[in-house]
Amino acid sequence: MEEVEIRKLEGVIEAILFTMGESVELSKIASAIEHDEDTTRKIIRQMMVRYDEEDRGVRIIELESSFQMCTKKEMYEYLIKIAKQPRKFVLTDVLLETLSIVAYKQPVTKLEIEKIRGVKSDHAVNKLVEYNLVCEVGRLDAPGRPLLFGTTEEFLRRFSIQSVEELPSLNPEQMEDFKTEAEEEVQLKLDV
Repeated sequence: MEEVEIRKLEGVIEAILFTMGESVELSKIASAIEHDEDTTRKIIRQMMVRYDEEDRGVRIIELESSFQMCTKKEMYEYLIKIAKQPRKFVLTDVLLETLSIVAYKQPVTKLEIEKIRGVKSDHAVNKLVEYNLVCEVGRLDAPGRPLLFGTTEEFLRRFSIQSVEELPSLNPEQMEDFKTEAEEEVQLKLDV
């Protein structure tokens, strides 16, 4: 087998093991690269030796008749440093829109949010809960007892306010402009 073909097969094997994230049976890898198991095992073992020689951050391990790509244990301390860093939250326009609805209308159900936004809001609400900006504050006393959502202390901290009463109020003229824009958007969607 030519060196170029071996490198290509190694790339395919590497992609398979990296993407799967867990052990993959030798037979499945062999089938994917369209070679017999003995040839596939030799290629993987060559990769294992080269990874070791090149002192890479990952390695391939053999588990019975399967192989798995994993991090070398010497790298764990570096991974822990990254894992301990606070995650940076990105508030997209959709998340900001949903958050503002919750902030001004709380306690509010997902259905009420969806009526205002005009689209499903499950993902946005779930992201805001994950970011600890919104939380469940109870259940509505109605059929199905839907969850009610409100803002959290973290929301107040992030927006540097002491209570939701400090949120800026919209003047009636702005409200009319927003209503007009929303109605025009709905009409455009209906016309299409």
